[in-house]
Amino acid sequence: MRKRLKRVWQGIRQLSGDDAYERYLQHHAAHHQHEGSAPLSKAEFFKRWQDRLWSGIKRCC
Repeated sequence: MRKRLKRVWQGIRQLSGDDAYERYLQHHAAHHQHEGSAPLSKAEFFKRWQDRLWSGIKRCC
């Protein structure tokens, strides 16, 4: 039962974007470590994420 609740909670976090920074860190470690670049700070990551999310025209017509 506990494992099932944990999986449900992880799914909710993923759908809401709450775990986006953790997933970014995992991706950066796996794919960008050889470049020698440091990962973004949590604040910078969320600023860029929000900018990307809300940039451009957002309307239906």
